[in-house]
Amino acid sequence: MAHRLFSSDELARLLEAGTPVIDVLGREEFAHSHIPGAVNIPLKELTAESVSRFDRSRPIVVYCNDFG
Repeated sequence: MAHRLFSSDELARLLEAGTPVIDVLGREEFAHSHIPGAVNIPLKELTAESVSRFDRSRPIVVYCNDFG
């Protein structure tokens, strides 16, 4: 599985294009703050099955915003 880091401008373009966004923080953290439109799949639940609804031939943004 390929991965890369995106600049904020690249991320903005991906979001505008409708790229799916997965937030891997726990449910409580996600409820407190997340990117609008993001789907919450906590890291411990991130499996091939939990992401099977996404088109894996297209980019998927996965992020964790933990400043703790």
